Amino acid sequence: MVIEYGERMTITGQSVDDEFFAKMREHFSESEVVEITAGIAMENFRSKFNAPLKVASQGFCLLP
Repeated sequence: MVIEYGERMTITGQSVDDEFFAKMREHFSESEVVEITAGIAMENFRSKFNAPLKVASQGFCLLP
């Protein structure tokens, strides 16, 4: 559920409609949804901010 929410927030052309938001509310309180949203938004900000400035990874997730 949270992964899909993150994808809907991140991928251009995706949206979070009322139906999906209602499903989120079945699992999370309003304050939890706000915290999840803030976390996803912050990671989206970082990815958009760091890439053009060539801010290097700290090596926590090394991918081949």
